[in-house]
Amino acid sequence: MTSRVTFVSPATSSSLRQARFDDGASIDAGAAAQAHAAAGTLPSPARVVISPTARCRETAAALGLRGAETARLSGLDVGRWRGLSLAEVGAAEPEEVDRWLADPASAPHGGESVEDLRVRVALWLAEAAEGRTLAVVEPEVVRAAVTHVLQMPAAAFWRLDVPPLTATTISGRSGRWNLRLGHPLGSAAAEPED
Repeated sequence: MTSRVTFVSPATSSSLRQARFDDGASIDAGAAAQAHAAAGTLPSPARVVISPTARCRETAAALGLRGAETARLSGLDVGRWRGLSLAEVGAAEPEEVDRWLADPASAPHGGESVEDLRVRVALWLAEAAEGRTLAVVEPEVVRAAVTHVLQMPAAAFWRLDVPPLTATTISGRSGRWNLRLGHPLGSAAAEPED
């Protein structure tokens, strides 16, 4: 049987608008309204999993989705940089930022590296149940999944943009995946039916 995982990126928050590393901020009222408007447009999944961040939980709720929080699908742990903007970190630690952006195995912030995130997401995918799964996750989880399933170099992680409230679907079996990228929620093309 084919496994189909649809990753839904969360609605925007003040942190995202200010280009800050996630600080636990809630989704914006306008973004919540967009998510509410998209509720019911995704095909019914067999299971729903949710990243344990505030904006993923709130986006799932606004979409009318109930599911289990899954730590393996947490966003990238940026350690001491949490809540800071990239500009702030770049001004205080320019060499560390350069190293972090150039080397997917580095974690100068004391959190996890991009490569660590890719491994974590790959392990989750290897254990993903057959049938349909809907996962409301941070954009970096979507990027990690896409670079993994397409066997792209880890450096490609930084070249993928994942807009808020879009669906990215992978489907396959036996570790062979196909990819359907970032369709806006609420569009008729959000995900094809089987």
